[in-house]
Amino acid sequence: MTTLFACIDDSRYTHSVLDHAAWAALRLGIGVELLHVLERHPERASLTDFSGSIGMGASGALLTELAALDEQRAKLAMEQGRRLLDAACAHLAGKGIESVHTRLRHGELVDILEAECADRALTVIGKRGVAADFAKLHLGSNLERVLRTSGQPVLVASRAYRAIKRLLVAFDGSESSRKLVDMVAHSPLAAGLECHVIMAGSADAAHMGWAEERLRESHAACQVKVIPGDAADVIPAYAETHGMNLLAMGAYGHSKMRELFLGSTTTTLIRRCLLPVLVVR
Repeated sequence: MTTLFACIDDSRYTHSVLDHAAWAALRLGIGVELLHVLERHPERASLTDFSGSIGMGASGALLTELAALDEQRAKLAMEQGRRLLDAACAHLAGKGIESVHTRLRHGELVDILEAECADRALTVIGKRGVAADFAKLHLGSNLERVLRTSGQPVLVASRAYRAIKRLLVAFDGSESSRKLVDMVAHSPLAAGLECHVIMAGSADAAHMGWAEERLRESHAACQVKVIPGDAADVIPAYAETHGMNLLAMGAYGHSKMRELFLGSTTTTLIRRCLLPVLVVR
């Protein structure tokens, strides 16, 4: 059965990821798979990282003690992961999600998503993970890797969940943005939302006419606009001014929109847009 995958850790974004996952699962009528991955972070080095500097004269007892401490840390991490997943299940149950399954894995998040979760309808992940530098507003280390490799849509959860009523679609006429418009027009995920389609810079009347016609079939409250300027400036400003609740965009496009996920504009846009972002390839 097709499900939605919610990637959680013990960061500040976990509740938001769960709330966004519940919103999407209820709209799509599918269950939720909770995925917690025990990764090894350099900034959280275990005690055994120092064993190489003990020297040839170190006693076997000391090495055994270090190994035991490392094993204990691993057991504690597993227990913490199970408790995190149990609490997440209870949170989703409170949101009305009846079908919830859990996965606790060791390794790299991207590798596990590729190996075990190919049939997912959607992946929900936080904008920042537990290892991110919140003070400097760094994005999660896994985020761009997931966006680049996922064949399914990815919902990037913002810091806090807010009721989603207005959808902003970043459109440039490319194949990926047309696929995005088709999804918005037909997916239950976007049904009933007030829809704003924005093209930054110059416009092709044929592209905009196609998008407007396609969306007006399913979204009575639909606005299509062209706004001069760079997408990285235009989109966040429009989202804030018009109180948008969700940004949807193609992962790859042409011209300026292509740059959004091929360089520094990626992090700039996600940082500046204080709302969840739905990315479709």
